[in-house]
Amino acid sequence: MIKSLRGMNDILSEDYERFTYFIDTATKIAQRYGYHFIETPLLEETLLFKRSVGESSDIVGKEMYQFIDKGENDVCLRPEGTAGVVRAFIQKKLDKAGGVHRFFYHGPMFRYERPQKGRLREFHQFGVESFGVDSVYEDATVIMMLADILKCLGIDYKLQLNSLGDKNCMPQYRESLVSFLDSHEDEICQDCKRRKTTNPIRVLDCKNENCQTLYLDAPKLLNNLCRSCEDDFEALKKILQNNDIVYEIDTNLVRGLDYYSKTAFEFVSNDIGSQSAIAGGGRYDRLVEYLDGRPTPAVGFAMGIQRLMELIVMPEETRKGYYIGAMDAGAVDLVVNLAQHKRKTDKVSVEYKAKNLQKHLKSADKANAKFCCIIGSDELKDETIWIKNLENKTENKIDIKDF
Repeated sequence: MIKSLRGMNDILSEDYERFTYFIDTATKIAQRYGYHFIETPLLEETLLFKRSVGESSDIVGKEMYQFIDKGENDVCLRPEGTAGVVRAFIQKKLDKAGGVHRFFYHGPMFRYERPQKGRLREFHQFGVESFGVDSVYEDATVIMMLADILKCLGIDYKLQLNSLGDKNCMPQYRESLVSFLDSHEDEICQDCKRRKTTNPIRVLDCKNENCQTLYLDAPKLLNNLCRSCEDDFEALKKILQNNDIVYEIDTNLVRGLDYYSKTAFEFVSNDIGSQSAIAGGGRYDRLVEYLDGRPTPAVGFAMGIQRLMELIVMPEETRKGYYIGAMDAGAVDLVVNLAQHKRKTDKVSVEYKAKNLQKHLKSADKANAKFCCIIGSDELKDETIWIKNLENKTENKIDIKDF
């Protein structure tokens, strides 16, 4: 028997209902904030992610599904959504057009990592990207949008904030961090030794327990911000406070990708085992320029849908639509015709085989229909249809033309 590949799961029945409820909810809120849908290809040039996500990242270094295609192109399945949206933004010359452009997206991403609960090799993300607004108010608005989505889904969270500085204050901080790492060369892991020479700030994202303990004493980004970055961060905190968004500061929060600067944030939950990130993002003002576009301020977030599935509080389910069936084989054609007519306005389940009433009622209940509508030999002769409201248990017969 052929099975799905490891870490690539099917989405069926109840999971599908939760999945689509998530997409519908997040989409409505993103549109409420003025965002428009964008779809980018699953397959992109590998260079796109090397230049954006960064070769020092685990994603590029270890996790991408990368191969040479039949045209000798070095390609990969997209491991995250932002780089593809930025590529499309530049390719469509929106960077040169100026103005503000806000997009939301959802779809599958691929990373070759060890599958575990809520973390698969094919997983789905929902994300937003805002281009053209160089204001901390946009950062705050993106955070508030994400908080709205989680609230509507019934998901409890903690918001963690940090600032990663910019090109004015980052070089000095990098020097002090490298000096700290040099003094602990024998204590840090091999990944951190590699990152020290490629992108030192990424060591703060290390998951090694010994490194995490060690970095509690590392120089803090917040203590090395320039005046402009410090003012922006203070303004961000004030905006969130004024809008009743509770947060905590995490001085070691750097996000897992190389393109972030200034604002960085994560939403974490205690309800998926140990406290773990369920969504995150930040500002990336340099990424458009990195990918050969005109310098453009940008901010966004992404959230992994599978990590949230068990946390979603579904709305109370109500019965909807019609179940239509026949008790007489001669009525099946009429049942099909009626079902097709009703589908113009309502949800309809139909049974093609003639069955007794109790079996039809059981099937209607399983379909969660509001009305069970049956045609037997008597109804066929009288040109009527028997209807039972499965919510209030009332029954009656009406003319087929009225139905």
